[in-house]
Parts: sequence; C-alpha cells; structure tokens
Amino acid sequence: MTLLDHFRLMARYNRLANIRLYDTCALLPEAELKRSRPAFFRSIHGTLNHILLGDRIWLARFEGGTAPSTGLDAILYEDFQALRAAREAEDARIEAFAARLDESALPATIRYVNNEGRTFDDPVPMLLAHFFNHQTHHRGQVHDMLTQTDVPPPVLDLHRVVKPNPDGGERTDAAVP
Repeated sequence: MTLLDHFRLMARYNRLANIRLYDTCALLPEAELKRSRPAFFRSIHGTLNHILLGDRIWLARFEGGTAPSTGLDAILYEDFQALRAAREAEDARIEAFAARLDESALPATIRYVNNEGRTFDDPVPMLLAHFFNHQTHHRGQVHDMLTQTDVPPPVLDLHRVVKPNPDGGERTDAAVP
C-alpha cells in the first residue's frame, strides 16, 4: 500500500466510522447529546462539532486557503440533524480530496497560522496523518462519552469498519460489526 493509498483508506474509514457514530448518536435524546461531560468539548454534540470544525480548517489549508479563526469549541450547528448533514457533506469532500491527491503533493509543505496566531511550515504527509489522527482521537472521546449513556457505542476499529474482501479488494460495509 502506498502512502496515497493509505490516505485514501483513511478518508473512506473516516466516512464509514462517522456513519456508525452518527447512527448511534441519533438514538440519544437531545438532552443526552448536549449533556455536560468531562471532555475537552464538554458534550457529545460539542465534540462532534469540533471534529467538523477541525476538518474544515485542515481541508481549507490543504486546498491552499485559510479558514476563519473561531474558537475550537465553536458550535457550528445546534441542531443534530443539520450537523449530521454537514458531516456527510464534509466526508464526501474529504474523500474527493483524497482521491485527487497525487505524488506531487507529498514532498510539499504547507504554511499556515494556527488558532493561537503562530505560523508553521509542516510537511504535507505529516499534516495529512495528523488530520486523520485528529478525527480518530475525537471520535474516541465521543465513543467514551457514549459509554456514559444507555446507548452502547459502535465498533469503530479500522479492520471492522473497512473490511477486506477475500479477493484482496476492500469492502466498505458500515453495517458489519
């Protein structure tokens, strides 16, 4: 598997893991989604908003733009269904971005200003790895917060979300536990 193949796999995993996570979160009443919990972004809903915000910031940087500086705890969508629709659109955007990546992007660096106003120049492969790791990290926090509810968290293991086919290809069946 090449590095580009790996990033495309991570984009597909991101979409499928989000489907599972949002399907599970949809079973919760709004009060449970927004209940204050001991977490960076204070609630399941707040953490889901943060993941979306982070994805938008990084995709803007990857595409040569900048993202407006907002607090990293900004609530982009108060309504869960609107957040879910935005998540689905962003996941499609991430997969399209990953599909367009080619070898010429890998030796590049990206200069950006973070939310603290600091300027960085970082290599694209490191930033892409961080991008996908950031999503997984915060999905793990949501997974943990779900254990504090009556709704069991979904299986989010990569090899269970994106299952290999016997012929060597990949089967992407989000319903497989």
